[in-house]
Amino acid sequence: MGHQALYRMWRPQLLEDVVGQEHITKTLQNALVQEKFSHAYLFSGPRGTGKTSAAKIFAKAINCAQAPTAEPCNECDACTGIMDGSVVDVIEIDAASNNGVDEIRYIRENVIAAPRDIRYKVYIIDEVHMLSTGAFNALLKTLEEPPKHAVFILATTEPHKIPLTIVSRCQRFDFKRIQPETLVERMKYILGEQQETAEEQALYLIARAAEGGMRDALSLLDQAMSFAEEAVRAEDVLAITGAVSQQFLTDTVRALKEQNTAEAVQAADRLVKEGKDPVRFMEDIIYYLRDMLLNQAAPGMQELLDRATLDQEFEALSSEVPAEWIYQRIDQLNKIHQDMRWSSHPKIFLEVALIQSCHTSAKEAAPVSESGASDERTARLENRIASLEKALKEKPAAPAAPEQAPPVAEEPKPEPAKRASKKGATSFPSQGKVKEILKTATKQELQDLANQWNSVMNAMRARSVPGHAWLNNSKPVIVNETAVLLSFKNEMHRNMIETKFREEVIDALREITGKELEPYTILSNEWERIKEEYKQHQQENGTEAAESEAPEAPENSQEEPPDPLVEEAVRRFGSEFVEVVDH
Repeated sequence: MGHQALYRMWRPQLLEDVVGQEHITKTLQNALVQEKFSHAYLFSGPRGTGKTSAAKIFAKAINCAQAPTAEPCNECDACTGIMDGSVVDVIEIDAASNNGVDEIRYIRENVIAAPRDIRYKVYIIDEVHMLSTGAFNALLKTLEEPPKHAVFILATTEPHKIPLTIVSRCQRFDFKRIQPETLVERMKYILGEQQETAEEQALYLIARAAEGGMRDALSLLDQAMSFAEEAVRAEDVLAITGAVSQQFLTDTVRALKEQNTAEAVQAADRLVKEGKDPVRFMEDIIYYLRDMLLNQAAPGMQELLDRATLDQEFEALSSEVPAEWIYQRIDQLNKIHQDMRWSSHPKIFLEVALIQSCHTSAKEAAPVSESGASDERTARLENRIASLEKALKEKPAAPAAPEQAPPVAEEPKPEPAKRASKKGATSFPSQGKVKEILKTATKQELQDLANQWNSVMNAMRARSVPGHAWLNNSKPVIVNETAVLLSFKNEMHRNMIETKFREEVIDALREITGKELEPYTILSNEWERIKEEYKQHQQENGTEAAESEAPEAPENSQEEPPDPLVEEAVRRFGSEFVEVVDH
């Protein structure tokens, strides 16, 4: 016989050879020794982790001439017959191609018959989640009342697609991805038996590309051994997997950190010309940044990293880059990576991602430990505490007597707006708070913000497209030095801004106006009611009230005769569709 693939040659023949699944092999060995095995098993887990191999070993063990035993002898007629496929009572079915009701009915009709050559009939159904609904129903009847001489082993990579009525009748074992270190040790053992050699860095690259599957790892190792002239080197593995070298990744990440757009784009161009996969390269950059973050957070724990060795350039770059910059790059690149996977032009997405990363402003890339950011957080916490203390003091005075003066006369003096907002927090203002803002608001400030509102909306869109959509339903109605009141026609829009996008609104206002404005929100009908009450109160107090600390609302601070053109527009189209802009 000619060359045989490594994964077939080194397929486990004993439970102890199924590496990385000790929690399963130990349980099965004990069940075999104690003869307490079930009539149905469900083996689930990623590809290449040993599901069907364990199923065949289990079939040999329960039929072995040495049974009860923890391992099959692999020498008796039953073991050798199962290994070479000559025993007809161990049946392996591929559910991907035999997924109909007829195939399962055939099993039901034949499972009743006693085995011919061995003690137990074993049905191994691979990729069982591919069965049709009718096939599952037919299988369910067999699992409910199985004959004593039959054992079913179901294997799947997608257990969530299997009906719970099937799962509940099986003993379930979840195979896990094999750790890279375990894969490397197994490959070293096989290379020693094959009298071959390979660099350790090459084995780690294979282990990472295998994504926790032993079969994939051995297939890649077999391919690398054929590609290499002598010992398997890291360069050989990079060539067959489409990955890039650690030096190439270091140079690219350094270009991003130094905002060297030309070098970053040239790296992407070289990558594509060499036939590398842009999607794989994006994954490699994300893993590289992840290693930098772990190296900063847990120095000295090399086993956590995705790389075999720590070179000096990697260590130096890790110490230079702040953690906040790494957080932002991973988040940004991961979002673009998801789009790349479904695009027919992944190179364009890669170039856009690199350019965006290079154009990150110095302010955004600054570490979070700077004194300015720390002082801002401290101020926010202090303001929250002050707000809570004030609320507690005012709470007992809530049930005021009817004879007391109107609430406007007893309002507290205005205080600076407090930045205590976070996502999920709300700032629905009370009627008193709205009137408090009215007392210090001016028409000029409202006009200034109205002139800048399109810019605020553009800044909001740059931060969050959904947030821009929810804010688009609003408009500023009063503004003072520290606060702005936004009127919403729709309560859902208002609630979404308050609970999800409040911080983005604050940042957009700060960017355009240069001021720390605290946004408060109100429904338009509620705003009209409060505004009318305020106007009525001003009229009742007469000139003295108008000259006191509570000035007239900004809309009425300068009465002008009605414009006939405006009145005609309102009559024709309605006031909600007419907006007068001063020039």
